[in-house]
Amino acid sequence: MTQPPDQPPQGGFGAPQDQPPQPGGFGAPQPPPAQGGFGAPQPPQAPPAQGGFGAPQPPAAPPQPQPGYGYPQPGPYGAAPGPYGQPQPGPYGYPQQAPQQPGPYGAPQPGYGQPPQPPYPGMPGAAPGIPGAPSGGPATKKKTALIIGSAVAALLVIGGTVFAVTAGGDDEGGGKKPVAHGSDGPGHSATASPTASGGADPDHLNDGRGPGEAKVLWYAPPPDAPKSGADAPGMWVAGDTVVKAAYKQVFAFGAGDGRTAWGPLALPQKICAVTPHKSADDKVVVAYMSGAGEHAKCNQLQQLDLRTGEKGWSGEVADGGLFDSALTIELTVSGKTLMVGRSQSGTAYDIDSGKKLYDKKRYGTACFPAAYAGGTDRLIQVSSCGVGGSDEHEELQELDPASGTVRWTQKLKKGWEVSRTYSVDPLVVYLTNREKKTWNISTITADGKIRSQVAVDEKFAPRCGWAILERELQGCQGVAVDGDTLYLPTDATVSANEIVAVSLADGKEKWRVKSPGDRPMYPVKTEGGKLIAYVQPSYDSGGQVVSVPTAGSSHTTTALLRNPRGAAGVEGTFYDGVLDWTGGRLFISAGRLSGDDDSKEKLIMAFGD
Repeated sequence: MTQPPDQPPQGGFGAPQDQPPQPGGFGAPQPPPAQGGFGAPQPPQAPPAQGGFGAPQPPAAPPQPQPGYGYPQPGPYGAAPGPYGQPQPGPYGYPQQAPQQPGPYGAPQPGYGQPPQPPYPGMPGAAPGIPGAPSGGPATKKKTALIIGSAVAALLVIGGTVFAVTAGGDDEGGGKKPVAHGSDGPGHSATASPTASGGADPDHLNDGRGPGEAKVLWYAPPPDAPKSGADAPGMWVAGDTVVKAAYKQVFAFGAGDGRTAWGPLALPQKICAVTPHKSADDKVVVAYMSGAGEHAKCNQLQQLDLRTGEKGWSGEVADGGLFDSALTIELTVSGKTLMVGRSQSGTAYDIDSGKKLYDKKRYGTACFPAAYAGGTDRLIQVSSCGVGGSDEHEELQELDPASGTVRWTQKLKKGWEVSRTYSVDPLVVYLTNREKKTWNISTITADGKIRSQVAVDEKFAPRCGWAILERELQGCQGVAVDGDTLYLPTDATVSANEIVAVSLADGKEKWRVKSPGDRPMYPVKTEGGKLIAYVQPSYDSGGQVVSVPTAGSSHTTTALLRNPRGAAGVEGTFYDGVLDWTGGRLFISAGRLSGDDDSKEKLIMAFGD
């Protein structure tokens, strides 16, 4: 159903039916349980008391941050009605499977159970200090950062569960500052640079390893950061090199021994955005601020070769016009195309040369691009249309990455927004309705038609981090998709959970597997006919990497890696952590730095046999 960009699409999205929320506790707005990122510290399990001495008890965990809008996380106990009719409450307020009713496409569909309740503005659990935000259309929602950026930055630290921010560290606003040593090459540092352990173990994390436990291969401390904290986005593995961005630098480590592969590469100002994925020839683009003042924009681009550390092309992102600035941007890679998304437009570049390819601007009577997602040779655009009018809605489009031509358009019903993409190929989208407080997970075919919708009565909890300042379509971990199956973790914060395999053909459950032990696990990827999952560490045992056969009748976990118990405490301290499993090694890195000079936080850790 390809549509020209200047004509309205035909038909409606259909799936999300507007249903009034149920009164009272069942379906009423509830604050979501606190969640961190991969490996974020959870309230530790107290070990059994030992003898008369009384073994020391683990410290109480600080409060968890509340996720922002779009976080696929159900609220406790209550459930809003799904798109296919009203679920019936069971004992203690838990919904039971709704009777089958005709779905929007003629096929009977069961109702959704336990839809997520993100903290909508004014609801319990919404981020404090942001009255009424965001309101209006998605463009307003995406770029409220100009007003609330400093408040949210404080929330990321104060509400964090990993770092207790104390006096110390460097502060951009005053006091001790890092000494800058500008460089045009990859061999100079702008701040104190982390030195990986390189096989040594100065923190004794491998002491007392038990039978069958792997080891910490290496780890590196973070660079100096402001005492208010700093972002450490992205992590890429290119051959034998692991690359990590943090604050104002990009670091490269040998995957096996942690020794410096190149760099570190210093940037003039703090890093504000990165391409979440690399190109096929191991190129990424890093964006950094135009200055250190309050009017600085996230508009400076630097291309980088992950294998060599060589700087490629660089450039500045121009503002797109009135209400369409580059205060914050998002970077998306699709094939050889880099898409730079502003608040109401996008500009595409050749990622190898930096040559501008095309612009995506307002189209039709009142539609403008609001967010992008990319991968392989697919580029997905989400557009906001008719903001504030009677025909306000969103449109989901696929673009030709090389030319920007619209391949197809799918119009959503009013009130529904594309909050996340769980996968781009195949395209699986997570939709939310703020007013109705309901959700929907849909699979879209290659020509833009609705293939299926998840119809499993369950509370799912992928790790999707924060989505307050802007819509981050590709910001989720803990979810995986292969050719015809979606893998989602059920909700759990400190106890065992399950991973549910959902058919993309009909949205129904195929099978499920329970986490080994008493800690939650999350999908990482699929490879070789198996699902790879990560099991969080507990108070007295390290995390695990396990595999689950995706075919056949038996779906049980097999341990691939058991991390040492001596590293469990550190393993569980990565705020908003980024995780990858490749070459038989597990890499975990921080998504944000605390800025606390006295902490023993790590920038990155590697585990293996």
